Amino acid sequence: MAILQVRNISLSFGDRNLLNNVSFTLGEHARAALAGGNGEGKTTLMKIIAGLMQKDGGTVVGTKGMSITYLPQSDIVLRDNTVYEEIEKAFDVWKENLERQREIESIIVHDHTPALLEELNSLQEKLLDGPYYRREAVIYSIASGLGLSSADMHRRCNEFSGGFQMRIALAKVLAQSPDVMMLDEPTNYLDLEARIWLRGFLKSYSGSLLIVCHDRAFLDDTVNEVYELFNGNLTRYSGNYSSYEKQRRLEIEQLQAAWERQQAEIDRTEQFIERFRYKATKARQVQSRIKALEKIEPVVVPSHLKTVSFRFPEPGHSPNDMVVIDNMTKCYGDNVVYRNFSLHVGKGQRLAVTGHNGAGKSTLLRIIAGQDSNYSGTVKLGPGIHIGYYSQDTADSLDMDGTVFSQVSAYGNEGQIRNALGAFLFHGDDIEKRASVLSGGERSRLALLKILLQPANLLILDEPTNHLDISAKTMLLNALKLYTGTIIFVSHDAQFIKELADSILYLSEDEPQLFRGDYDYFEYRLSLKNSDSGNQTKTQSPEPEPAKEAKTDWAEANRRKNRLRKLERETEALLEQIGELDKRLAETDALINLPENYSDPVKINALLSEKKTLESEKAELEGKWLENTALLEETES
Repeated sequence: MAILQVRNISLSFGDRNLLNNVSFTLGEHARAALAGGNGEGKTTLMKIIAGLMQKDGGTVVGTKGMSITYLPQSDIVLRDNTVYEEIEKAFDVWKENLERQREIESIIVHDHTPALLEELNSLQEKLLDGPYYRREAVIYSIASGLGLSSADMHRRCNEFSGGFQMRIALAKVLAQSPDVMMLDEPTNYLDLEARIWLRGFLKSYSGSLLIVCHDRAFLDDTVNEVYELFNGNLTRYSGNYSSYEKQRRLEIEQLQAAWERQQAEIDRTEQFIERFRYKATKARQVQSRIKALEKIEPVVVPSHLKTVSFRFPEPGHSPNDMVVIDNMTKCYGDNVVYRNFSLHVGKGQRLAVTGHNGAGKSTLLRIIAGQDSNYSGTVKLGPGIHIGYYSQDTADSLDMDGTVFSQVSAYGNEGQIRNALGAFLFHGDDIEKRASVLSGGERSRLALLKILLQPANLLILDEPTNHLDISAKTMLLNALKLYTGTIIFVSHDAQFIKELADSILYLSEDEPQLFRGDYDYFEYRLSLKNSDSGNQTKTQSPEPEPAKEAKTDWAEANRRKNRLRKLERETEALLEQIGELDKRLAETDALINLPENYSDPVKINALLSEKKTLESEKAELEGKWLENTALLEETES
């Protein structure tokens, strides 16, 4: 049984306590997310647990022989090994066991010591039961799931981009199958299919998981507890990420109310001080209030959970036909990215473009935006279209000598600009920084904001949620929902696509396929396609229809799936409520058994009445749960 205990971890930088006696326990098969705003210390805490960073105090204790691995979110550089050789390093610990086995085998030829024989037997059992002898199949399976082909396995790691090197590093961590796996933003460089595969892998992973991730949907499907770092302190919340947000939202509302009351009290105190500062008869009261003001502990609302609003400029009139592509062919040398490709995008449409990395998503957006004219066929935009185009290299167009504020100051008054910058994670003195000193992620956020502040009736956005935390993604999503223009966007964020898209263009090694419908329908069709591909070869697969509307043959199956999901959510909620009632009943029974209560007729009668009410509520909920369970079985059959 593998248990990791983190006890009273402390770390300070100057006068700031980044981690203040942080403690928590990861039990066997734990599934935990680490949440908190930028700069709160999530990555630092992971590095301390992994033994990669010194701490000021505290201990990290694991059960004997526990293995812990950590995947950083960036800055991994792999060198000369082939992809296969690099991932195979995950099995080095098994090689050590194999070497020890051979060493013992050479010794026992002359020495039959029982202890050596027992150790040899133990090593042989470990090697036979473990993955070492089937490592090739494990390596290829994980690599394939993360989008690496069989041909890629024989290429040198340094031939790949930084994003694919991160995939290789992730594959190595997954192949290790440690007792505790810590992943820092593992989905950053993964396309949609790789994210879906990783989600499934982590569900079957037998060890404990601690993850930092800005993909809400991924977290909801992966974790069942959330640890929040805020102001150096760690707080645990049970449930998935959405459950954590609901719990935290209630706390934030209370915090906000407390902050408003505190501000009103401070204002009254300051007015009193200002009004009577120079009156001798009030001197004692003034001094008393000044001291009281100095002692006030300010109420702070966590920045990553603040609700920030942002609205786009009005887009103006749009034609009905926004984009019309007819028989477009695009090649890079011998590589044909699009062949006789056709697409129509209408007014107000929200088209998500997703699929494999390298399938041509960014290429398509560049062509529509007029950034690439090297193609054959026709690409037409309607009259009066004003494009707002954001790509990953848009940040290069910033004025490196200008400040954050000056880059966007022309697009509104100071209050509006400060509010918009805050929504994109630029707070306080950050707005006075020059673009030249910003990180790559900060420049990308600023470039995106600059595009969004300018009036446009066609937004073309390539991975707009990269470098945004969950709060900023929510803000952007809400703004895009209110936007009345047309949106074409590339994203691998399932939640973002689910909430925004009304149609999905899927690009893969086959012909492009357009799905007019929600994300759940798209994911269902994709799972069917992947299932079919596992049962037949590519030459046996039916040819997909190029960029045509997905047929509605599966509409009834989709509706049934939605009904099932709704019933499952309701059933889970009922179980949680029954569990809460069980806790309250246990607490009531404990109070009933206290001598000071059962000897008091008034108290004991009140407690017995409360117990009866709780039991009645529980019986009612259990009846509803049984009804839902029967409905679930009926719907599934």
